[in-house]
Amino acid sequence: MIHKKSREEIKLMKEAGRIVALVHNEMKNIIKPGISTYELDKIAHDIIRDNKAFPTFLGYNGFPATICASINEQVVHGIPSKDTILKDGDVISIDVGATFKGLVGDGAWTYGVGEINSANQKLLNATEEALMSAIKKIKNGINLDEVVGEIEDVAKANNLGIVRQYGGHGVGRNMHEEPFVFNYRTGSKVILKSNMAVAIEPMLNLGCDDVYVLEDDWTVVTKDHKPSAHFEHTILVTDDGAEILTKI
Repeated sequence: MIHKKSREEIKLMKEAGRIVALVHNEMKNIIKPGISTYELDKIAHDIIRDNKAFPTFLGYNGFPATICASINEQVVHGIPSKDTILKDGDVISIDVGATFKGLVGDGAWTYGVGEINSANQKLLNATEEALMSAIKKIKNGINLDEVVGEIEDVAKANNLGIVRQYGGHGVGRNMHEEPFVFNYRTGSKVILKSNMAVAIEPMLNLGCDDVYVLEDDWTVVTKDHKPSAHFEHTILVTDDGAEILTKI
């Protein structure tokens, strides 16, 4: 069942989303060649705790960190490490959640490290475009399939692979709630209504659709080892359209 959020829940989700945005604003400033993903994780953790929230990912099903830091061919769920040092030309997805008084905000962004090549820049631009096109489609009463169809169309127009095993989700008192949000049309009959909250998160690849999980049981990588990008916002459905709760 998809739960509509109460006025109080929405208020708390807005604060959780604000904290997620604070993390991303800092990531944007500090991501550069030579920094470790461990350092990024520690900074994100401190920002969340300083704002009286809790890192949603930390301990979730045993995940050992505050952020997911996924580099190049890593799609999602990369584990931060002192040994993982960013290099010029890398692309890195930072996915972070903050829980404020029991309500969750969840957002991801993919950043270029130093100077990135034109193919990777196209990938980042198109994946961000897919996210924003889907968000613009959201309104009270729309079929979810129409929303995610925007992601599929942008991916196809740019000859990008679509990650099919992972996607977005409802969000609120739990990080993962109904509905599951595919990044392509499935014939879904789910109708979005005002005061529902969903995380829209396209994951697009420079190569094929296929992915697999590494031996750490977390890190998802592209099968052909070509780069991937991941962008995500937590969205509140409103009478007038959509409100981005994690706006950077």
